[in-house]
Amino acid sequence: MPKRLQNALTVNGVKAALKQPGRYADGQGLFLEVKSATAASWILRYKSGEKMREKGLGSAFTLELVKAREAAAKVRTQVAEGHDPLAEREAAKLAPTFKVLASEVLATLKPGWRNAKHAHQWEQTLEAYAYPTIGEKTVDSIDAQDLLAVLQPIWLTKHETARRVRQRLAAVLDFAFSQGWRPAETPMRAISRGLPKRSKPVRHIEAMPYADIATFMAELRTERQGMGALALEALILTAARSGDIRGATWDEIDLMGKLWSIPANRMKRPRPHLIPLSDAAVAVFQKALELRTGEEPLCFPGIVRTRATATQPAMAKPLSDASLKAVLVRMGRTALPHGFRSTFKDWVSEVARYPNELSEAALAHAIKDKTEAAYRRGDLLERRREMMDAWATWCEVRPPKRSSASSAGL
Repeated sequence: MPKRLQNALTVNGVKAALKQPGRYADGQGLFLEVKSATAASWILRYKSGEKMREKGLGSAFTLELVKAREAAAKVRTQVAEGHDPLAEREAAKLAPTFKVLASEVLATLKPGWRNAKHAHQWEQTLEAYAYPTIGEKTVDSIDAQDLLAVLQPIWLTKHETARRVRQRLAAVLDFAFSQGWRPAETPMRAISRGLPKRSKPVRHIEAMPYADIATFMAELRTERQGMGALALEALILTAARSGDIRGATWDEIDLMGKLWSIPANRMKRPRPHLIPLSDAAVAVFQKALELRTGEEPLCFPGIVRTRATATQPAMAKPLSDASLKAVLVRMGRTALPHGFRSTFKDWVSEVARYPNELSEAALAHAIKDKTEAAYRRGDLLERRREMMDAWATWCEVRPPKRSSASSAGL
């Protein structure tokens, strides 16, 4: 009967073996397995019932020969006592159900959320739409068809809710992947291809017809109430965005040069924007200047003020967009502040017939054509000044046209 192999390897022998891929036996089921110059591990083969098992004991680069033998002896003792370390570890790592893991993920994420309502919605949407279909399935068994079964019924009818459910499904299943319960992260982009296509609704911002603007401006100037109405008039005459007007500061305004210079950090696109001011626009800013108190930096300050500190006096906060909208509501109009940019654009295209590049520059729109953007230089400032003067004239009430009979003295 051959002598059973035991402690066949030596320290120097291990060092030599680490340079040559292969499997080297030490005896009693312990092996040194070398896959490459950077990958080598200790393996213990043992029998559990009728099955041969292999358990990794650790890297051969960090676990010395003597420690590997001690680890192997410990496992052999467990097996002799009727335990199977691998089977017990696998049983302990049985994947939980989706519902159980979702609760764990929620508990993990919840402390980082400022809004308690978000946590409630997170749980409520999964309970309503995911749990009835996959709540009792283990996370390792959930496939693309299961996810589509959750999302398809609500993808078109409750799209925003479905989109959030999709994000939450991915969060739970990706957490399962991080814990070793799934072989890969959830390919939500691929799964989304199995959902019905949804046409995006066109969102129209209600605008005032350019034919009505002069009458409206006359009413606005007659019935002006508060800083909101003054800011709205400036918005219309400059074709600026609401946020640009509400955040305008006096250091940006040159009344003598009739120019408003908005810095890049206040623009939707991070680049400075120049707006030539018509005489009518200058007059609006002049009225706002007459109402200025102290060193207030905002051209159109709101009522709410910041608290004064030892180094900084109390300053007004900007008007809200709702303040400008409230002026329109008070005057019985349904148009929105942002809609006046469309009013201006329609007037340019249909009445004034200025080139499109002028109106696009006035509105600070991005140039989608890269070639056009490369060749367009400057701000077309003087040509835009002419256009804004014409727009201000259009915004004035025009006397009715005299009939031919009246001009003939009849």
